Amino acid sequence: MSFSLEQLLAFVTVYEQKAFSKAAVKLNKHRTTIGQVITNLEDQLAITLFERVGRTVEPTEDATLLYHYAKQAIEQTRTFDRVALSLSFGELESVTIAYSSFIPQQLLTSIRSRLNSDFPSMRVNLLVRSKSEIKQGIQDGAIHFGMVNIFESKLINSIDSVLMRNMPFVPFTSIDSTLAQLPSDQTFNKMKSTRQFVLKSMLDDDMSGKVILSSNYEVLDQQTLIIRMVQEGLGWALLPRSTLRAEYYSENIVQIKADQIKEAVNVPVSLWCPHSKQVGPVKQSIVQCITDYIEAATSGLRG
Repeated sequence: MSFSLEQLLAFVTVYEQKAFSKAAVKLNKHRTTIGQVITNLEDQLAITLFERVGRTVEPTEDATLLYHYAKQAIEQTRTFDRVALSLSFGELESVTIAYSSFIPQQLLTSIRSRLNSDFPSMRVNLLVRSKSEIKQGIQDGAIHFGMVNIFESKLINSIDSVLMRNMPFVPFTSIDSTLAQLPSDQTFNKMKSTRQFVLKSMLDDDMSGKVILSSNYEVLDQQTLIIRMVQEGLGWALLPRSTLRAEYYSENIVQIKADQIKEAVNVPVSLWCPHSKQVGPVKQSIVQCITDYIEAATSGLRG
């Protein structure tokens, strides 16, 4: 028994949209067409996939069981298409790298420098995007690479994902602040009531339980702005351990020493890209650059 891609797409879309009309809009088809495709699929399978309830539908238990396999089959087909198409193209003239806002600018600069050395004529675009925007951009071809926090991520079959090492984050404060002056056995309690700046992308990635330590916290969406706030003595924040290695960021800030904080908050970083022959050489350069950077940051933390 075989099924067409049209059948699988219609089934998955109706399942997700819970309505033939909404699925038709999403697939740019007529509602009657979608309904007929589903009816034919049900006849072919000899089971009922959806219970019709007015203008909406409810998937049956059989449909729920089949949905995940159909979704996976569609993703694998799309991956095959992308890889097959990429074989006939030459080297990339430009790449777009999207990244979550927690990625340090020092790392981005290192990546750009490495690509300038390895691919001197290639244009490189660097854009801040959310994880969902990066996923969509890679799937529709607008983004070639994405650097994301995968703390709460599921495997995406249609995207090539390389798990890098954890990026360590530790607390920083102004060199003139009370937190910098207190003994290490007293700082933790003070931190819990002192203004903390929290990066929005960390909350978007469901890390609030690991990154919010103070009852008095404020949310910002730019890490560079958080660093500036800390430099001005307006509060403290969890920042990449490597912040101290950047001269233009390390001025007037110090790492907070607290007896109760035994280790860094580790953020798992993954490099996403499409399954494509074209991006392979560029991917190798970026992976090596990220690996070297995180290794240096981790070694610094141990030291």
